[in-house]
Amino acid sequence: MSGAETVTGNERIARDLTAFQQNILAILSNEPMYGLAVKRELEDYYDSEVNHGRLYPNLDDLVERELLEKSELDKRTNQYALTDKGRDAVLDQLQWTLSKYVTDDERGDDVRALIDEQL
Repeated sequence: MSGAETVTGNERIARDLTAFQQNILAILSNEPMYGLAVKRELEDYYDSEVNHGRLYPNLDDLVERELLEKSELDKRTNQYALTDKGRDAVLDQLQWTLSKYVTDDERGDDVRALIDEQL
């Protein structure tokens, strides 16, 4: 059993996601949001406009894959929240990235410093 399977206990679904979808999951790791709030976060990250025709099909795909839950805030607004399976996908991606990046103590220290900044 690999380290990713040990940590996440899922079928490593993050490996089948696009970078855009992984970014959506990362954004929703913090708290549930409605679609336009996710759109704004993505636009801040990409420093360009994200159109609705790209965002909402990806949100729907993540809901279909059971990585996100979709609930209705009102008749026009949906809220999206990360599921446990979605959380596992985020952790799987982080673990895989770290397994490639952290190759020595100096790089490990770099990652620890980033984590300390977030806490």
